Amino acid sequence: MLKETITADAAGTWNLADLPVRRIGFGAMRLTGSAAFHLGRPSDRDRSIAVLRRAVELGVDHIDTAAFYFSSLRSANELINSALAPYPDDLVIATKVGPHRTYAGEWGPSARPEDLRGQVEENLRQLGRDHLDVVNLRRMRQESVAEHFGALAELREEGLIRHLGLSDVEPRHLAEAQAIAPVVCVQNRYGLGFHDPAGDEMLRICGEQGIAFVPFYAIAGEGGPQGAASVHDEELLAVARAHGATPAQVRIAWILHQGPHVLAIPGTGDPAHLAENVAAGALRLTGDELARLAALRSAADGG
Repeated sequence: MLKETITADAAGTWNLADLPVRRIGFGAMRLTGSAAFHLGRPSDRDRSIAVLRRAVELGVDHIDTAAFYFSSLRSANELINSALAPYPDDLVIATKVGPHRTYAGEWGPSARPEDLRGQVEENLRQLGRDHLDVVNLRRMRQESVAEHFGALAELREEGLIRHLGLSDVEPRHLAEAQAIAPVVCVQNRYGLGFHDPAGDEMLRICGEQGIAFVPFYAIAGEGGPQGAASVHDEELLAVARAHGATPAQVRIAWILHQGPHVLAIPGTGDPAHLAENVAAGALRLTGDELARLAALRSAADGG
């Protein structure tokens, strides 16, 4: 395995407009339980706080969260606040709005444009901040994002939000949003073991326009929100063995190799996995290895 002492510096940096971040960040969703939006056995609070503090010690300066990341006893935003406030000056916290969960944990109707102020203010309260660094609008199957994005742009003008991003969108939605306000990042599902050709187009467009592309579920493969993939193709295992790395580290490294504008936000509640994820930023894959791994995505698409 790659050495635990490797820090997030090894992955390089990218600028979210005026906010420089290291390309290995941290996704907070899994801090609240063993699986996404887990409402059964809660995570260990002390361990989750330790993971967050260790992430910052390892050079992570970009945390992805949301107010709807909570379980029966845990809130990702509350954990971040408890662990890291007062926040380091260079720490960028990105959150997202749009989806809505009741206090019982059930998904409700997605937010209307007029609801977004309340969601932004909820994130501000939970995180203990007077502004949010980045707010991503998560598209919830609506055809147009203009009205929702316009509502966030107004909050940006008021100073509650510094920068805006999009999540789960197509190129047409990006263009629609850019006609209203600048977009600094796009979060879409992307990774080995999952291939949506539209994701390749979005990756390319973001690279051409200098927009950060931030894949989610990047190490989960087909598992998606259920967690990191546990079944791996032999090609992936062979690349991992060649580097003395784990399959998850290879998945993260492959993501980072897709362009200098690509950011990785792997999440975990395990300190050992955290160190491995950060160390993946130092893993350099060869051209042959990248081609072999790219073939896995073509196979996932059936072509």
